[in-house]
Amino acid sequence: MFKVKKYTLLGGLKVVLVQMPDSPTTTVQVLTETGSKYETDKERGLSHFLEHMCFKGTKQRPSALGISRALDELGAISNAYTSTEVTAYWAKASFEHTLKMIDIISDIYVNPIFKKEDLEKEKGVITEEINMYKDQPQAMVGEAFDLAMHGSQPAGLPVIGNKKSVNSFKIKDFYNYRTKHYVRDATTVVIAGRIKEKEVLSAIKKGFSKISRSKKHGKKKTSITYHAPRVVHTHKDTDQAHIILGLRSFPYNDKRNKILALMTGVLSSGMSSRLFHKLREELGICYYVRAHISPSTDHGEFGVSSGVDPKRIDHAVKAIMDEFRKLKTELVPLEELKKVQTSLVSKIRMSLETSSSVLDYFANRSIFYRDLKDPKQIEKDILSIKSKDIQNLAKEIFNDKDLILAVVSKSIDKNKLQKLLKF
Repeated sequence: MFKVKKYTLLGGLKVVLVQMPDSPTTTVQVLTETGSKYETDKERGLSHFLEHMCFKGTKQRPSALGISRALDELGAISNAYTSTEVTAYWAKASFEHTLKMIDIISDIYVNPIFKKEDLEKEKGVITEEINMYKDQPQAMVGEAFDLAMHGSQPAGLPVIGNKKSVNSFKIKDFYNYRTKHYVRDATTVVIAGRIKEKEVLSAIKKGFSKISRSKKHGKKKTSITYHAPRVVHTHKDTDQAHIILGLRSFPYNDKRNKILALMTGVLSSGMSSRLFHKLREELGICYYVRAHISPSTDHGEFGVSSGVDPKRIDHAVKAIMDEFRKLKTELVPLEELKKVQTSLVSKIRMSLETSSSVLDYFANRSIFYRDLKDPKQIEKDILSIKSKDIQNLAKEIFNDKDLILAVVSKSIDKNKLQKLLKF
């Protein structure tokens, strides 16, 4: 299906090439190992703001219009993203334009220029982006859950920052932050699609020849503090209550994550899954419900999210807690286990149908796992898990330490909900 090779260029720049001979497109991405967890208190939201500013102009293309026109001439789609630990820039187009995409993306990454007039305009843009998330209760409940789990350390705060920090930034802040984090040894270039290897490697060397060789600045390890089960509520005048019920899990490289992934599938993979059937089909109290895992390099979270009838939040919480307990006390029947394994394997295969999705998979493996594990091995891992493995893990993680219920709604009966948070 594809062939993967890894290189080190320019004395430290990591390169991953994924050859997809039949792909009509190629996707190019450059990632740096920095995000909101690398920020100081005065830098809250700077990683994300910098990502925006890099598209405002470069030495070769001195305006945002120049960059967007260069990409549009290729018929490319392009964007960037910032997370807690990674910032990435990417473009995708027909495979004939691979070298030109490398030139544009490397230019954005290596040679940005920051102008005061662009900074002031973008402050308004990001302020409105913050306002947008404040209007989305599903985003708000995620922020509330993170804050309850981690407090005011970076893992508990929004990647986007806050209005005060965003409006305080000056041009020098962007240059200083780039100097600390946009450096050769923290940068990975990943390209997936129909690739002419020698030409691509040559283009990468040229495009990144001026990348900084400075020493990379690190981040503080996330502090883990356990608390008793608790309910956190954010008031918002909504017709639906949005909830996350969750607890701590594991960092990326923990072997228990593959079992947790299967447990998550038992709970919410497909319309016959336990939570979907219970909350939507049987109780009729929600439209969506999903279990999810959020690993990081030094911690992880597991949670169940749903939007429910505000008058029946307690019914939803009780139903979810019952399913957690059931995983602890009963083995998943073999027929159900095989159904979920088949579902997860199919989803892996469907998630690898395009050059961009294949790139995402190998970028994630390279950055967070420090390997290029073949997806077929992931499938084997899933198929090797037994019902007893799931039960043992459920007994381990489903306990009263740091069990959090985050709710965004008009009002709640906090005492009533608190009483439900017991295993």
